[in-house]
Amino acid sequence: MAKRMEALALSVFVWAACISLPLLGARGSKAEAKEQAGATVRITFINVGKADAALLCLGDLRYLIDTGAKESADALLRALVFEQVDRLDGVFITHTDKDHVGGLKALLKSGIAVTQLYAPYYHNESSNEKHPAVKLAEKYTVPFTWLRAGDTIEPLQGMRLQVLGPLRQDTANENNNSLVLRVNTPQGDLLLTGDMETPEEAELLAAGLVQPAAVLKVGHHGEGDASSAAFLYTVKPQIAVISTDSTAEADTPDPGVMSKLWNIGAEVFLTQKATCGVQVTLKDGNAVGQLIQYTVQ
Repeated sequence: MAKRMEALALSVFVWAACISLPLLGARGSKAEAKEQAGATVRITFINVGKADAALLCLGDLRYLIDTGAKESADALLRALVFEQVDRLDGVFITHTDKDHVGGLKALLKSGIAVTQLYAPYYHNESSNEKHPAVKLAEKYTVPFTWLRAGDTIEPLQGMRLQVLGPLRQDTANENNNSLVLRVNTPQGDLLLTGDMETPEEAELLAAGLVQPAAVLKVGHHGEGDASSAAFLYTVKPQIAVISTDSTAEADTPDPGVMSKLWNIGAEVFLTQKATCGVQVTLKDGNAVGQLIQYTVQ
């Protein structure tokens, strides 16, 4: 069962209410629970240029967080084929920037089955109906769910996808409306931040919602307007991944952001270093990263 706690202030959640988010796993026997607790936890941050797309694998379940840009749709689909993905149990669009939602149309046309589309309730489109994910969900008849801070999805026993933010709408900057997901698993936790900049980081810190995580998807492609020292020292990841292409965005990754990550002892990976992407596997609280290259025929 999925639950939602409505965020009524930046520093506290005042009350909680139950909601019906799609439950993509089911409670089973003790043997099944033990098997689920030992399920593989892996995420591949796909090289889609200066854009975002990450394939999250929880046991046999597959989730995609962002879809890259329209121009990088071929790279996205090639990676999904490489990973033998023919079904996605959920696709999360963190915000409406084209380098995060731009590949969604190609994905939905590709024949890969998508069970559910998600996007944050706070956004800067003129209406809900004009949100690009809403329009495509309607066109391709994919179920759609708005997410708010406090919502949780429990795909398997002992695993949760928690929505930490955004806590409110930033009408001036869509980046600070980014969906922030914490993935809790018995093998270790991941924090996925979209393009969150320092104002949204500060709000989550003030609300006490930022906790250590083994894996961090660095916000806003490693630009200097994100990844404050306070935020990084609180998360203190073992592995930090930056999704970018320096040839397309010369100021990424920002040297100051890299220094802060090294100072906290994080191992830093850049998606542009691999033809397919950066793959991180979690096991017993330890994160191990590697560059995934396509085999040259």
